[in-house]
This record gives sequence, C-alpha cells and structure tokens, in this order.
Amino acid sequence: MSRTILDVHVLQTVPPSNLNRDDTGTPKTAVYGGVRRARVSSQAWKRATRLAFDALLDPEDLGTRTKRVAELVAARIVALEPDVSQEEALALAAETVQVATGSKIEVPKRKADAAKKKGEKEPAPESSYLMFLSARQRDGLAALALEGRKDIKAFLKDKDAKARAKSVADTHHSVDIALFGRMVADGADINVDAAAQVAHAISVHAVENESDYYTAVDDRNEDSEPGAGMIGTVEFNSATLYRYAAVDVDLLRKNLGEGLREDEPATEPLRRAVQAFVRGFVESLPTGKINTFGNHTLPDVVIVKLRGSRPISFVGAFEEPIEAEKGYLGEACENLANHIRDVESAYGAGEDVDSWVVRVGTRTAKLADVGVSVTLPELVEQVGEAVVRRQVSGA
Repeated sequence: MSRTILDVHVLQTVPPSNLNRDDTGTPKTAVYGGVRRARVSSQAWKRATRLAFDALLDPEDLGTRTKRVAELVAARIVALEPDVSQEEALALAAETVQVATGSKIEVPKRKADAAKKKGEKEPAPESSYLMFLSARQRDGLAALALEGRKDIKAFLKDKDAKARAKSVADTHHSVDIALFGRMVADGADINVDAAAQVAHAISVHAVENESDYYTAVDDRNEDSEPGAGMIGTVEFNSATLYRYAAVDVDLLRKNLGEGLREDEPATEPLRRAVQAFVRGFVESLPTGKINTFGNHTLPDVVIVKLRGSRPISFVGAFEEPIEAEKGYLGEACENLANHIRDVESAYGAGEDVDSWVVRVGTRTAKLADVGVSVTLPELVEQVGEAVVRRQVSGA
C-alpha cells in the first residue's frame, strides 16, 4: 500500500547557547556513538514550531492548549449572544466541554479556597490537565451551549445532543492538533494521533558544557561600596545539530478532514498544513536563554524528501562523532551525503522519492546533488504542490 511520508533533515550550527535546559539549568545532552552530544528535546522544537504557526496561519486554523478552556468557550458564547452574563457563560461552557470531552471542568479547590479566604469572587472552572481544542471546535461548542441554554444539563443528557457535543470536539481539527496530536485522558474516543514525529536534535560531534561566570553591578553603588550587586553562572555549549522530523501525510489529511471552507479545494487544508510545518520547523528556534546569547542562526542545510514508503532518519551518518579541525559543517555534509546514498541504495529507498535541498555556502557543496536545489520559499511552494499531486493521484 502506497503512503506519502514527508522527511525533513536539517543541519544547523548554533553558537554558544542554552536552547533547552534541564531542571538544574544545564543544557540538555545525550550519549550517542559513545560520546556526550548536545541535545535539544523534541518537545522544545515542537513548541517552537507551533509558535511559528502564529505568523504562518490564520487564527481559525490553529488551536489553543490550556486548562482554562471554559473561559475560551465562554468568551465565544458571549460573542455570539452578548446578553449572556459571564457567570452564565462559564457555567454553560463548563458543562458543554465536560460532556464533549469526558473531562471534569471545575474550580480548582486550591484556587477556590484562596479566593474565599480573600473574600474574592470564585475563580473560573478549569480542566485538570491541558486541553487542546481548535478555534472551530470552541465555536461549535459555544453554539451548542447556547442551543441548550434554557437547561444545559438536561439538554446534554439527551443522547443526540451528547453525540453532537462529542462530534464537535472530534471534527474540524486545527493544523497544530492534526500535526502534533491530542490526548484526552478521560475521553480516549476523541484522542488524535499525531501526524508529525520530531526527533531530539543532537550534535554531530562530542560536546562539553561550559560555564559563564557573570557579575551585575548596582548602578547606585558608591565608591565606598565596590563590588558586584549580583554574581552567578550560566551554562552553555555550541554545536552543529542534526535535526529530523517526519510527517505522515495520509494521517494528516485524515486528521484535518477535507474542504473546511466552501470556497477552497478539498486538498487546500492539507497544503496549508504541510507548507506551514516545513517553514515553521525549518525557521523556528527554541528561545531558551535567547536574551543572554542572541543565538539567532538559520540552518546551513535543509533536505526534504517526499516518500512513498516509511520515514527514514539519516542520524546514522553521525554515529561516529566528527572531530573538527576547521569546523564541523563541511565533514558533516560529506558524511550525510554518503550516508543518504548508501542507505537509499541498500534498501531501494531512493525510488518514488521527490527530493529538494536548500543550502548555504561552499562547505555544503557535497549535498548539492541530494535533491533539486531551491530557496526556502521555493521549497515550501513545491513541497505543497507535490503533496497535493500525490494525494490526488493516489485517491
């Protein structure tokens, strides 16, 4: 059975930085090939990619992940029917979301007790864990809540109304939900399997974390009070990273549904999602300690492959760590080019593959032949067209 799989491979050099730190403030690392590597977790880069979507997609194509989901739905209720009070809107929203998702939506006891002690108004109800709903799902739940406004509990006890609530929560998924999935602990029937898989980025070479000792001087110090007003340390490393992500395009299309808008082709939601993911993943950067280090780099190389089989990571090119004499990038590109050729030749994985490469500078020349050379805007456009073409031909 033919599939459509999108593989994204990135080599990116990052100067002294602390993109993703552990609970002690130390840059995350991992052992690979017997040596310690710099590491940026998949969660950190998925978060950065999701944030990049804000500039790439319309708000109606995105979701919000929050415990305060009742407040979001209540805001839509008031927008649809301005004569509804905030208190009534919250009650309607809490009951509707609870039935739709199977999750308890109630005021946290800790917050309720604190408000009571201060003589303040009771806080808004919340879910006990992060809830991920699309803008269209929130709108649909708000409309349903208003339909049952007269007696929302009795309304949602009706079998058909309850089924409609669950259907609203499980259709019209946003791009970020369709890509990164959704787990609802109390309502597994509305879980969404993630179409995207993102690997932990690791350095192509061994690293040792370093420590920067810093001082801050009190601007109001007098000559009689010399010395620093504050001292501390911050850990960092620098690395050439290999980043990898894969998208199951068929699952993405299923998650999104088809033709969300009447004025667009059925494949348009898929095109938008794929193009946003490619651009967002490539250009995004986790913001850990960004003000301290200003490590705003872009990738040196981006390789995208559209396959008709399974995802393939080429991280094996760097199992033997590169030892630098004049930087790591040149040798990393050579190793990657050789590894791609060897893997695709050994497994026949070079058939039914569309390939593109975006590269910067002469040190990346070894990768010039791994795909059609394009700029990033051209890559995004051509990948979107190729995905649609494969889906239409395979339908």
